[in-house]
Amino acid sequence: MEIMTDQGFRKTVKYLRAIIIISLIGMICMLILFLGILGYARILGAPPLAVSQSTLFFADDGTLMGESNSGQKRYWVGLKDISPDLVNATVSIEDKNFYEHHGFDYKRIAGAVIADIQAFAKVQGASTITQQYARNLFLEHDKTWKRKLTEAFYTIRLEMNYSKQEILEGYINTIYYGNGAYGVEAASQYYFGKKAADLTLAEASMLAGIPKGPGIYSPLASMEKAKSRQAIILQSMVKNRYISKKDAQTAANQQLTLVGVHTTQKVKVAPYFQDAVKNALKNQLHLDDRTIALGGLKVFTTLNLKQQKAAESQVNQYVASTSDIQVGLVAMDPKNGYVRAMVGGRDYEKSPFNRAVQAVRQPGSTIKPLLYYAALEQGFTPASTMRSEFTTFHFDDGQADYTPHNFNNKYADGEVTLAQALAVSDNIFAVKTHLFLGEETLIGTAKKFGLSTKMAKVPSLALGTSGVRVIEMAGAYSLLANGGKRVTPTLITRVEDYNGNVIFEKENTAKKVLDPAKAFVMTQMLTGIFDSKLNGYAKVTGSTIIKNITRPYAGKSGSTETDSWMIGYSPQLVTAVWAGYDIGKPIELTAEKTYAKNIWANFMEEALQGKPVKAFKPPKEGVVGVYVNPANGKLATKDCPVRRFTYFVAGTEPTEYCTDHLKNTDESKKKKQEHKKVPWYKKIMPWG
Repeated sequence: MEIMTDQGFRKTVKYLRAIIIISLIGMICMLILFLGILGYARILGAPPLAVSQSTLFFADDGTLMGESNSGQKRYWVGLKDISPDLVNATVSIEDKNFYEHHGFDYKRIAGAVIADIQAFAKVQGASTITQQYARNLFLEHDKTWKRKLTEAFYTIRLEMNYSKQEILEGYINTIYYGNGAYGVEAASQYYFGKKAADLTLAEASMLAGIPKGPGIYSPLASMEKAKSRQAIILQSMVKNRYISKKDAQTAANQQLTLVGVHTTQKVKVAPYFQDAVKNALKNQLHLDDRTIALGGLKVFTTLNLKQQKAAESQVNQYVASTSDIQVGLVAMDPKNGYVRAMVGGRDYEKSPFNRAVQAVRQPGSTIKPLLYYAALEQGFTPASTMRSEFTTFHFDDGQADYTPHNFNNKYADGEVTLAQALAVSDNIFAVKTHLFLGEETLIGTAKKFGLSTKMAKVPSLALGTSGVRVIEMAGAYSLLANGGKRVTPTLITRVEDYNGNVIFEKENTAKKVLDPAKAFVMTQMLTGIFDSKLNGYAKVTGSTIIKNITRPYAGKSGSTETDSWMIGYSPQLVTAVWAGYDIGKPIELTAEKTYAKNIWANFMEEALQGKPVKAFKPPKEGVVGVYVNPANGKLATKDCPVRRFTYFVAGTEPTEYCTDHLKNTDESKKKKQEHKKVPWYKKIMPWG
């Protein structure tokens, strides 16, 4: 019997030793596994915290004007820009030991296990804020063991690489508050119409209760359940010493005003411009579509809301509602190329095709300033003359004969100056100049002015028969307006990522590509379309809108059978307007032929209202201004009936005085002498 007992004892000791050894081995394995997990987590480093967020678009004054629309509202704000009451309420109800644990609250886990065992069901959650954040960032919300293990691993990585403040900020910016609102900023705007920084204790405690069940505890779903949940949160805040009982009671009794609207959904400012901005983000900054739509970018643009409103109102005012005419408009600051207003069509919902950026249309006579700038480079002056008469051009190289026509087939049938030819838009003068310079010259000049569309090497190019884009024409005229500096039409000044890091910032560099003196002479010639002193065999082309303008402008109108244009500028603003049918149908109604000019003139006046009236300032050197007779370009005398102050490139100003009216004066004096009354006696005695 004793032997058996001794054997049993030895057997028991053997089993205990085995259990201890196995346990130690197991513990060592667990420790190795744990250390391996920690090491692997350390090697992998910090997991990225980027989450889907709405990209926001801002006008030039910082006003939010639009956002990417993915059906969800996601904004990111720093912890300092969130109400402390909301932060405290969230920690208090979701994870009161958040600042003490390292991602896992073991006491809470144990308590949840016991509660679940007692209830024979899962009645209590034990996920910490870090665990929930890991789930929101990287995982699906299924309940498999694989998901739970992966969640735990991401939790370790988050705690190892980020501070508690960074984790809490990320969590509050990613949790779902219902009704498409992700993060506290979107939720605050939706439920209360205010920023998260401005939430009261009552509002913060109400919001903090929604994530537990957005369809149950949202005040818009059930105010009763929302208030009940709010009361629990306020009690937890008192218990965890964030607020006093009095504060809790006051907040619980406070009446809340609910909005229930995503305010930015209503924002549809300048939809064509916003589309152009998205294209620029993709094609110029090389961002992918997902980053543009859901990268949480902040895109700061050049759009001026006042000028945009003016552009849209003028289009609506002047284009008849019954007309199918479309309009493209671009207004930009000539000093830096910033696009201040853009109209791509009359109704974005019906047609998102952007005629200001995408359409390629014939510019007509608006191409002539580029041609005549090239002529100035080749020695032409505003006083250079050519005959304006019905002309058929014959070519020796096999080209077909070409017979351009002036508007209404009106010709001077005599010499006209370059300044007058431009003001009345004489086509014969333009084609002669084009052929004299060589057809390649205008093609090269167009490229110098920033036009990228292909130009045909034909005589009619001088009359704008090769298509261009509205935005590029606005850019081309900006070179004249700013004294010869190349500025690229610009839509975006700065782009920030969701963390506020600047990933793009526009550098204001303008390269000089034109001679300032010649650019100014060209500008001064373009003021002629509004100057009746240059009326000749036809009126200046801006005569119909002179009464609508109150400040100095330079500009040029243009028309083809299917296109109507007006492009012009003040020192502060360049605007290009095109009107026509999308299908290239001829513009036949007289009213439709006036749309571009009227929109341009009235837009410029409204857009510049309140700004100082500025004249075009000549460069400090390189130009000379003299009075000339606009009919012949010679220096005017006091006897000339019309005298116009005209600028020339220094050294090219006329030196010959006009004698036409001096001659007329001498003849009139002679006639007066001949018809002078002769005394009666002289008739009888002529020798007396």
